[in-house]
Amino acid sequence: MKHSGKALLAALRLVGLTAAAVLLLLGGAFLAKWTAFFILHYLPWVLAALWALFTAFTLYFFRDPDPLVPAGPNLVISPAHGKVDVIDTTTEPDYLGGECQRISIFLSVIDVHVQCAPLNGRVAFYKYTTGQFLSALKTESARFNENLLIGLDAAEPRGEKIGVRLIAGLIARRIVPWLKENDIVQRGDRISLIQFGSRVEVYLPRHAKIKVKLGDRVVGGQTVIAAFD
Repeated sequence: MKHSGKALLAALRLVGLTAAAVLLLLGGAFLAKWTAFFILHYLPWVLAALWALFTAFTLYFFRDPDPLVPAGPNLVISPAHGKVDVIDTTTEPDYLGGECQRISIFLSVIDVHVQCAPLNGRVAFYKYTTGQFLSALKTESARFNENLLIGLDAAEPRGEKIGVRLIAGLIARRIVPWLKENDIVQRGDRISLIQFGSRVEVYLPRHAKIKVKLGDRVVGGQTVIAAFD
């Protein structure tokens, strides 16, 4: 007979759909049960472990070892820990007033981020500039990123001038200076902190003798990067 069995097929389809719905509900309840079990029993431990890792990394990042400041006249020491990736001639109009030598140091997230005074002298210039937050891996970040230029009037040799530019990076978005204009600093004194990856540039007169080369790793407050005769 025509359409024989179609009603049974419709009933079976409905039974199948309801069975699928029941299984879906049971699966959802089972998943909710184990999710709740995980949240109650394991999530606090996971969060505690993540917080412990963050705390360890933060304490490691903000470490501040005492530098072994070298003795000797007319030395310029590295203000930063990191890798020398630029040594060239550039123009610094704000403090040195023209052409000068530049040593640029890249600080990765695993480097010490406390900076030190490169020589004995007086803070004669202090200029903070807002800007972008390009990756500090890019040398052009010195021109476009937020930065602080510190001009030092050297006590030894008297009358020499050098500049130190602290540059924020992609992650480093806060420069924390610990000095101000007219402060007197001694070689190796802590002068600032840049948080999480950055760059520091040193501007030197043309007659200063560079003591480092490209690729050198330098230690802030310790490595001699230049000298005056």
